[in-house]
Amino acid sequence: MARRHLLALLPLCARALTPTLAPAGRRTRATSSLVARAAAKLKQAPKLESPPVDSTPQLPKVNGGIVIGTRKLAVVTGASSGLGLYGALSLAKRGDYYVILACRNVQRATRIAKEMGFPSNSYTVLKCELGSFKSVRDFVFNLRAFKGPRGLDALVCNAAVYLPADPKPRFTEDGFEMSMGVNHLGHFLMTQLLLPDLKKAKQGRCIIVGSITGNSNTIGGGLVYPRADLGDLKGLRSGAGSEMADGGNFFGAKAYKDSKVCNMMTVQELHRRYHDDTGVTFSSLYPGCIAETGLFREKRGWFRSIFPVFMKYVTGGYVSEREAGDRLAQVVYDPTCEKSGVYWSWNGNAQQVGLYDPSTKSVKGAGGSGGEIFENDYASSTKDERTAADMYDLSMKAVGLA
Repeated sequence: MARRHLLALLPLCARALTPTLAPAGRRTRATSSLVARAAAKLKQAPKLESPPVDSTPQLPKVNGGIVIGTRKLAVVTGASSGLGLYGALSLAKRGDYYVILACRNVQRATRIAKEMGFPSNSYTVLKCELGSFKSVRDFVFNLRAFKGPRGLDALVCNAAVYLPADPKPRFTEDGFEMSMGVNHLGHFLMTQLLLPDLKKAKQGRCIIVGSITGNSNTIGGGLVYPRADLGDLKGLRSGAGSEMADGGNFFGAKAYKDSKVCNMMTVQELHRRYHDDTGVTFSSLYPGCIAETGLFREKRGWFRSIFPVFMKYVTGGYVSEREAGDRLAQVVYDPTCEKSGVYWSWNGNAQQVGLYDPSTKSVKGAGGSGGEIFENDYASSTKDERTAADMYDLSMKAVGLA
């Protein structure tokens, strides 16, 4: 791989992360050839439909306590694809966890779990549409009906939508902009409702997946336009119908970043408010750039082909879905991750482009494949305690709990 040619793609991929896209025709023939050969060896993000919100209830399942037995119980949202799927699979294959796959499409998730080889009697699919507060409440009811009085050992809030190409906002069933409604508010409500269940467990863990795009001290969050900015929370304060958290006009890429800032602020605020009293561990993580994940399904075809190559051979931030899933599972089970309030990362902090390591013939130090887990730094913008407290209180009002 001639890295000098791929370096020429840095401005192109940076621009492609926003709705302003440079035409593919500007690439040189040599670079295009290199990209085509490399892309053939990597998966690309699937092009999937984004169906409307479906809050149709699911009939509750019962007697799960017998099925679960002495195993620990974990819930993973968005477990039918990408990070959630591989994280749930990694936990299920350990043998000491029973996994609830919280997904919007039960039939699809059931089929995929069988295709992926989940061990029999290691999981159950329960419907959860995060774009509907009613569906989240139905999910919590069904989960309790299934598991009985036992506690919940781990709640993994992973599901997310990313809508950078949308010219105007989509809204959840409750009237909130889709990225903020699904990525933050749906998970926020679920976490609040399940806090008593996490408290029942011995060393319960609540994990909300973060992102470097919401961390302004990284390349993805600080150098790639637009930057996350919650402002004075005018939009969140206004409630349903607002297009952006800061009260501005809709910008799809920024809406996603803002939602991830809220995710990471929520972890820290939960830690401050509840850890000492409940013993529950609250944490976030960045598993690396899963460049072929379905999260990028809204991007153009050429971007979905180039991006995995670019992240693997240029920035060094690339990590496979399987390795990312193992990383997510590690934060669930590893005693190292019992510390609360931490933002976990691997193989560098994504604050610089990775460096080529001749001994392993790979790019290291940018949060990509390999390396050991470590406590990463939250950006100052996500550590602002006053904004975090305001965001938390406003979110409580938004989901109907205050």
